[in-house]
Amino acid sequence: MITNTLKSQVDKIWETFWTGGISNPLTVVEQFTFLIFIKSLNTAQIKIDKQKRLNPNIADIFSDKQQHLRWESVSTLSAENMFKIFQEEMFPFIKSLSHEQSAFSTYMKDASFLIPTAKLLQKVVDMVSKLNLEDKDIKGDLYEYLLSKLATAGTNGQFRTPRHIIKMMVELMLSKTEITSDFKIYDPACGTAGFLINSIEYIKENRSEVLNDLTINEFENLFYGNDFDISMARIASMNMMLHNISGANILNNDALSKFDMDEEEKYDLILANPPFKGSLDFDEVAKPILDVAKTKKTELLFLSLILKSLKVGGRCGVIIPDGVLFGSTKAHKEIRAEIVSNNQLDAIISMPSGVFKPYAGVSTAIILFTKTDGHKNDKVWFYDMQNDGYTLNDNRTECEGSNIPDILQRFNNLKDEENRTRTQQSFFVPISEIEENDYDLSINRYKTIVYEEVIHEKPSKILKDIKVINEKITKGLDELGVMIDAH
Repeated sequence: MITNTLKSQVDKIWETFWTGGISNPLTVVEQFTFLIFIKSLNTAQIKIDKQKRLNPNIADIFSDKQQHLRWESVSTLSAENMFKIFQEEMFPFIKSLSHEQSAFSTYMKDASFLIPTAKLLQKVVDMVSKLNLEDKDIKGDLYEYLLSKLATAGTNGQFRTPRHIIKMMVELMLSKTEITSDFKIYDPACGTAGFLINSIEYIKENRSEVLNDLTINEFENLFYGNDFDISMARIASMNMMLHNISGANILNNDALSKFDMDEEEKYDLILANPPFKGSLDFDEVAKPILDVAKTKKTELLFLSLILKSLKVGGRCGVIIPDGVLFGSTKAHKEIRAEIVSNNQLDAIISMPSGVFKPYAGVSTAIILFTKTDGHKNDKVWFYDMQNDGYTLNDNRTECEGSNIPDILQRFNNLKDEENRTRTQQSFFVPISEIEENDYDLSINRYKTIVYEEVIHEKPSKILKDIKVINEKITKGLDELGVMIDAH
């Protein structure tokens, strides 16, 4: 866990960037990331120096002529000399690093050094030097805390998925899944890699047999991500590296337009919260994706992409806007029909509309399904989440009564759900009924609302009661007046 001291240090560095002229939070994260990366290279070189005593053939990160670029050297320079080295030598050096040394370096090709002044650079370098980055778990938590400060995310349909929602989805999908060396977990719109990072953490904490059965390289090759935004791909790669996944499989592609045969039926598990708001022209979308449902809406296109990308037997947990559940267009119905009748729809978890505040107030749901060769379920489990453990206003402060533990408990014991009625928080609905209702997957279509009968008094009785109350008020006022006159 990140300590309050470390949080305070990060807050001060963030404030220093802000007051130094960098007001874009994404730029702050990127520049902060670069400094952490540069400092980490120095730590890695120290380990290499020790290993070379036993194996002199191990490759160095820094050559003899590049020793002055190591953090321990550059961090002690004067402000002007430090600034000059960062501008003229440090970034070209990072961009020259091979993929084998760091996947993150691949995404440094288009990176820019945006710290505007020598004074600001020296201030921030001094503060980063004081951060304890030796513990990889602490380093990962620190980076997650840094990413949580991206308060302006939400443009272009991008916003951070709440971590507790991610953790719930990861546990729903990974608690009992068999994980072998060729297993592949994928997020086609990974952003900062939240689903991948939480999958890593869950396996480490709860699936020790996986770590025992796999080599380090096999474990690292479980995780795959993609994002069309180079900045997000860069941040995701750094996040993976700080969580001890040095060979991160993070791609920077437009997954919808550049889908090819290599991606078809490739993945065993897909966890995603793809963009909701966008639309694309047909000629911008790969033909295999349009074969599932011809549409311009990104939320439907990503569902088509997921169906194409999953292996037969592969599973998916994806967040979608409620409109996908009941939309009346041909494409909406086609994509729902494909999931309901040609695959195995397992569950619909309806979430309250405030889950993504302050970024968006849209109502959302989680769809859980398994890709099959045409086999469908005979029934679908619905859950009406009313409380995710946080208030549903813009402040999103913690509160009691979270439904998440209940969701996990019920989903892992679906046999006990058989006898629940539709007046309860969770229940089953037959697939045949869903098919008869135009594949409508909105929980309100099937939930039974129980109305309590309220018996009101007769108007004459209410009027009589009001008169009695008025008489008491008049009497009281008279007594109060007498008391006032007496004084």
